[in-house]
Order: sequence, then C-alpha cells, then structure tokens
Amino acid sequence: MRARYSSSFKTPSLRRKTLDSQSRVESAMADPRIFGGSGDSDRSQDPSRRLYDPYKDLQIPYRSIYDLPTSPEFLFQEESTAQRRSWGENLTFYTGIGYLGGAGIGAALGLHKGVRAAETGDTLKLRANRILNSSGQEGRRMGNRLGIIGLLYAGMESGMVAARGNDDWINSVIAGLGTGALYKAANGPRSAAIAGALGGLMAGAAMAGKQVLKRHVPV
Repeated sequence: MRARYSSSFKTPSLRRKTLDSQSRVESAMADPRIFGGSGDSDRSQDPSRRLYDPYKDLQIPYRSIYDLPTSPEFLFQEESTAQRRSWGENLTFYTGIGYLGGAGIGAALGLHKGVRAAETGDTLKLRANRILNSSGQEGRRMGNRLGIIGLLYAGMESGMVAARGNDDWINSVIAGLGTGALYKAANGPRSAAIAGALGGLMAGAAMAGKQVLKRHVPV
C-alpha cells in the first residue's frame, strides 16, 4: 500500500516535469538561431549573422580549385605556343594514317574479290588461299598509294606553313591541290588538273568538318 501510494503521489510531478522538458525542447527547436530551420533562408537578410569560413585566415585561393579551365593545359610554356605538329610529326602522321587506311580498305576490297572469285568445286583450303592472296595484294596496293598521297600532302602543307608563316585553311587547300596535281602529273595535264581540283575540294571539306567538330564536340 505504501509503494502504491508513493507512486500515485509522484506521478503528477513527474508528468509536469516531462511536459516542461518537452515544451523547452520544442521552443528551442523552433528558434532558428539554435537549430537553423527556417532561419537558414533568412541568413542573407540578417546582418548580424555570417557564414563561417574555415579557410579565411589561411590566405589560400581555394575557390579557384573548382574553376577548372576548358582549354588544354601544358607542362611547359613553349608547348602552349606550338599549336600544330612539327614537319617531321606531320610527315609521320599523314603517311602512317594513309598507309593504314589504305591497307584496311584494300584488304576489304580483296576479301570481296576473293569471295566473288570462288568457283564450284573449290576446296576450303583453295578458297582461303585465294582470299588471303587477294586481300594482301589489294591491301599493299592501296596502302602504298594512300601512303604516298599522305606523304606528298604533309610535305606540301608543312612547306606552305614555313613559306607563309601562318597556319590556316589556305595551306591545307593549296596542299590538297598540289598533291592531286603532282600525283597524277604523269598521266597528262588534264588528269593532273582534275586530280588537283578533287584534292583541293577534299582538303577544304576536311577543314570545314574539322571546324564543325571543334565547335560542337568538346575535346
């Protein structure tokens, strides 16, 4: 009876303490100066409040870390002034691209010819041998042809850049004209003129496509 009377006697006081504690917590949570809450949106309007900046006293331009440039970065200053390949790199690049591209195209053409040349009654070994021979022959022929064209184009373009002292689309178009004309010069002036016109048009189209890619495709 004593325990029951004691518990019934202390229950109202404990209840009042619990209610007081809850009211204090709710009032504290409602205060934006303690828990933020709706006061975060009013920080800019409250002149007595300011954001804490842990890097202020260190004098470090930490904001520039996130302002990344979109232009290419170079290790040395001399590399930033060179906006194109050297004449040796130009020769290697265009000659290699021409030979590899021609070899691939020739191999595909040779494969097509070898498959079409198959006759009834040929064994599998004979057909495979014919396809390999045809692909290798066409690949070598086209690779050598386009490799020479790339070599002539690279030499003329590098020569135009050195002669004019300026690197623009005019050098590429003139190099295309000269490459086509020189490549077909042995076939007569008519063939040389036609090949030169085609070379100039192809070089101009390539330069226009390059500018479009630079404008619309981030590199």
